Amino acid sequence: MTLQSLKKHAAQIGDVSLKDLSHRRANRPIKACGWTMSTARQYLDDKAEDLLIAHAEDAGLAEAVSRLFAAEIVNTSEGRAALHWALRASSDEVRGNAVEVRESIEAALEFAADVRASGRFDTIIHIGIGGSDFGPRLIYDAFAENTAGIDLRFCANVDPYDLERALAGADPSRTLVIGVSKSFGTEETLYNLGRAKAWLGQTDTPQIALVTANPERALAWASDTPVQIFDMPESVGGRFSLWSAASLSCMIALGPDVFRQLLSGARDMDRHVQTADIGDNLPMLLALLDFWNASVREQAMRVTLAYSNRLRLLPTYLQQLEMESNGKTVSPEGQMLEHATVPAIWGGEGSIGQHSYHQWLHQGAQSVPAEFIIALDKGAEPEGQTALVAHALAQAEVLANGRTLEQVKAEEPGLSDAIAAQKVHPGGRPSTVLSCNDFNAEAFGSLIALYEHRTYLAGVLWGVNPFDQWGVERGKTMAQRLKPVLTGSAEAEDPVTAGLVEQLRGE
Repeated sequence: MTLQSLKKHAAQIGDVSLKDLSHRRANRPIKACGWTMSTARQYLDDKAEDLLIAHAEDAGLAEAVSRLFAAEIVNTSEGRAALHWALRASSDEVRGNAVEVRESIEAALEFAADVRASGRFDTIIHIGIGGSDFGPRLIYDAFAENTAGIDLRFCANVDPYDLERALAGADPSRTLVIGVSKSFGTEETLYNLGRAKAWLGQTDTPQIALVTANPERALAWASDTPVQIFDMPESVGGRFSLWSAASLSCMIALGPDVFRQLLSGARDMDRHVQTADIGDNLPMLLALLDFWNASVREQAMRVTLAYSNRLRLLPTYLQQLEMESNGKTVSPEGQMLEHATVPAIWGGEGSIGQHSYHQWLHQGAQSVPAEFIIALDKGAEPEGQTALVAHALAQAEVLANGRTLEQVKAEEPGLSDAIAAQKVHPGGRPSTVLSCNDFNAEAFGSLIALYEHRTYLAGVLWGVNPFDQWGVERGKTMAQRLKPVLTGSAEAEDPVTAGLVEQLRGE
């Protein structure tokens, strides 16, 4: 199935009203692992779905899933398998190197149980950045009521105030510092760890735990300071690492049982993506939808609207997961791609966003596909939760169906023509709804695994390697070159940079 064939059909249905399209597809949800997906309000019809499934077959999505779980090399840049799934697999589902990856999590869970039971620490400072920060921060924010008196704080930025705020009011003798860096060479993390170690002072027993794939470098850094070291497997990428010892702080603060529930939910989604046919496979269908909207319909953005306070950090987490993975225009073979890849991902928490950027979503000049996440909590106060869901459904309906001038005048007679025109909503703005009727730690795990598989499979459709990040690496390299310029021991090669340095010096 060629891209041009898909674009031709997209143009044909683009002239059909989204309201009409959606009414034909209203009762066709897809369910898996506690989540239900409705794409009724996307610019799709039966033929478009058939064409996309044919495209998935041509692109080998099922084979790509098999390669992932067979521990074949899918990270071609570094010649590695991607074994994040092994962290949550059962013992009979892993072979070879995946066995060691799975076992790496047990030491962290055992340590977490011991620390939590000891009552020795009432504050944990988690130091990491990127994948070593976003995932654990998301988990903790979702389930912070399980901390049982342990205050978990995060520090990621090299800005000195980030650590100072994290340490404020904490008792060094009652604080555990956890540093996460796969390479143990990340500038921001090492800077903050060094300052935190000095703040702790000399201790006889470990108050620092380090999670890394480079234990030798970590031990050299610690010098004569006692530390606990936990493994982050090389075959687990940073943005796929929240299932690993990278989330040690969450295992302690929330308890190992909560974390095991996360793993269980993710394992269920792993089994779903391996066994479900393409037409019933949530990660595959969402990857195809991403391809349809970004590459076929050429939509440059996607907004994620989390109608769940527990998931308010999800849009930030997805920015790294999806945009760092698939924000590329060159194939692993070095060929420029002829189609757009991952859209810009942004969003926020419902219903808070309704009082800021939703105005732009409804009546702005651009139409942006939206993704509504509705996660019902059976323990929540019912009136507020009912209102929250009503707002989510209302936003999706108005985005799609709009409001005509005739409707405005009929509903609000007496308005001037000028005001009435301003109340028109164009509609035709597509959205997906992902909903869960009983949100808990298992549902959280299955949701994040769903997004991981979606990201990998979308990368396959776009023809990029989701497991490298050369753009990130280049920025780090340039920062190191510019440090001597800022201290006055070197000159900038770029004249604009040189001028900015002078400006910052006040010269």
